[in-house]
Amino acid sequence: MDIYELLRKTAELNGTDLHLTVNLPPMVRIDSILHPLGDQVLTADDTASMAAEILPKTQDSIFKSQLNADFSFGVPGLGRFRANVYLQRGSVALAIRRLPFDVPSSEELGLPKIVTDLAKKKRGMVIVTGPTGSGKSTTLASMVRTINDSFRYHIITLEDPIEYTFKHNLSIVNQREVGNDVISFAEGLRSALREDPDVVMLGEMRDLASISAALTLAETGHLVLTTLHTKSAAESVDRIVDVFPPNQQQQVRTQLSTVLEGIISQRLMPKKGGGLILAYEILIATPAVRSLIRDGKTHQIPSSIQTGASFGMVTMENRLFELIQKRYIDVEQAIEMANYPDVLKRLIDAQKK
Repeated sequence: MDIYELLRKTAELNGTDLHLTVNLPPMVRIDSILHPLGDQVLTADDTASMAAEILPKTQDSIFKSQLNADFSFGVPGLGRFRANVYLQRGSVALAIRRLPFDVPSSEELGLPKIVTDLAKKKRGMVIVTGPTGSGKSTTLASMVRTINDSFRYHIITLEDPIEYTFKHNLSIVNQREVGNDVISFAEGLRSALREDPDVVMLGEMRDLASISAALTLAETGHLVLTTLHTKSAAESVDRIVDVFPPNQQQQVRTQLSTVLEGIISQRLMPKKGGGLILAYEILIATPAVRSLIRDGKTHQIPSSIQTGASFGMVTMENRLFELIQKRYIDVEQAIEMANYPDVLKRLIDAQKK
């Protein structure tokens, strides 16, 4: 069974992910649901040989020592792919995500204009949040594209692995891959201070060291674009603060309230008729929001988003309600996805009256 033929079929079916594991046929994820590609069951030899086909030599020793490896690769005519090779019950398994060659614009992704405005900020921090598979990396890439097309800047990206590749346009774009070009996110952020960047795109804030370094970089007059695995804007603020020891948390609240420019919390949902559509919540750091963060009143942030439409803020519930009205998604799916299902139900009930 040929790995490149499977990748071609995945692309033809507009699949987002390909899973290869022993005792099952190849499985492709289409519109969030897994489907088999044929009925030929994979053996341990099949998965091991397919992994060997795409595993870079630089990752071979990492896989042998850590029993899993993350990397990206390109296939001419198909696009780029992000892969994770790992062991399960002693055999090799692969999870491969398809990435298009071209970086989509914010408009193509269905993001509002305020996201483009955030990308054009001169300094501060913009955070994109959401669960795995919610399109965070794509949103970050679209923001880098906006900057690259608009300003004569030096952009540094720190990624694990590199997903989208950028061509130099108005800006210089230098992409550093953790494990190949830099030891860690935290080290990449520290060294970025000596590399004269205007913008740093950090693939993920993973730990105290990377969060602390990202805050410092934003505080010193740079624009930092990054992600977190949280489901809402308020939860993102709490996650950043809670990483630090109790005696530092007030200082971090003050620091974050100063540098934060906005949070985009997003999820991809199956669209009626096929495809996926983006649901999102957007928080803009107005003076009132900065005060709530500084004073530790994050529980009041959802109310600020609700009343902040004039600043470009959007609640997840209002976005879901909009998608329901346009008949893009099912009501049941929307309620399941909402941060506050009761609020969405009230919106739906009010429309019926």
